[in-house]
Amino acid sequence: MAKSLGIFVTTPDNFQHAMGIAKAAKAKGSKVKVFFTWEATRNSKLPEFPALCELTDECSICVDSYGKMGFDRDDIPAGLTSKEMATQAQHGAIIEDYDCYISL
Repeated sequence: MAKSLGIFVTTPDNFQHAMGIAKAAKAKGSKVKVFFTWEATRNSKLPEFPALCELTDECSICVDSYGKMGFDRDDIPAGLTSKEMATQAQHGAIIEDYDCYISL
């Protein structure tokens, strides 16, 4: 298996960094998973968000944080499926299953 990278995003200001890191990792053949939590769930409303979802092997957001940011939990952002409206268990999966981990 190629190296894998998990990206944990907590602040909305780091979307472009997450996108750049994901592009670089994919260009090197790595498997990439991105998980957005707390205020970073606001990034799901950016026009570029679906492109990140398409680029990565897996992208998900914390549905609880999404709701706490004032979004309707049933309003699934473009690029995601209902399965990717997830819990913090996704964060744990990154820590357990991925070779490398970065928190933004």
